[in-house]
Amino acid sequence: MKPSRSRKEQRQDNILSALEANPAQRVNQLAEELDVSTETIRRDLAELDQAGRLSRTYGGAIVAQNRFEPLLNDRINLNVAERQAIASRALQEVAGEEALLLGGGATMLQFARVLRNIMRRITVITPAYPIALELSSNPLIEIVLLPGGFEPQERMVCGPETIRAVERYRAPVVLIGASGVSIDGISEAMLGVGEVYSAMLASAGRSYVLADHSKFEKRALVLLDRWHDGLSLITDREPAAELSAALRRNGSGLLLPD
Repeated sequence: MKPSRSRKEQRQDNILSALEANPAQRVNQLAEELDVSTETIRRDLAELDQAGRLSRTYGGAIVAQNRFEPLLNDRINLNVAERQAIASRALQEVAGEEALLLGGGATMLQFARVLRNIMRRITVITPAYPIALELSSNPLIEIVLLPGGFEPQERMVCGPETIRAVERYRAPVVLIGASGVSIDGISEAMLGVGEVYSAMLASAGRSYVLADHSKFEKRALVLLDRWHDGLSLITDREPAAELSAALRRNGSGLLLPD
């Protein structure tokens, strides 16, 4: 006879089902929906995270099977030549700036490796530990590492403390990566990371998204920004006609390697 499922197993399956239907749900929402305490939900989320069945975010979680893209450690070795070309093109655009607000991710890591050779003083503000470490070899670069709760899979900080810190700065230029680039705009797979990037974009006068062609025609969990005249795409090849038209229609720049 097949053993009966425990109450905890059933509850954890219900949590996964609820997150599949709405990945933005928070701990208190799940507790109310399942009629248990928030402490019980947090324990269940921790167990499911340890088992690899979901990925924790600030205040909630995303079901692991729904991850939009590979983890950072896996992405670093993908499309390296394309990302290097994008990084070099991006440096041409911002080499004269006094301060930059930089996101994390594989393409931004390539940008940091180009930027670290700059021969003048510049301030870089970032929530991403790999970016800060990469730039730390150049004493001319002043690094401001933002506070917040550490997200180990992307190796950056997230949460309300990070967002409040972002809002205190007014760097003239923001550069971020993206999980998806579509006619709607740019998007991010991880909720906590997306909230930080949205705050970064809102704080800047000029923004660049660095994304290779593998991100074209994809829409991830969090829509970070729609195309507008303050947002430009730096990529390795010309997008398809519909996406190119969306950028032109909304005044966004499209920058390709020389």
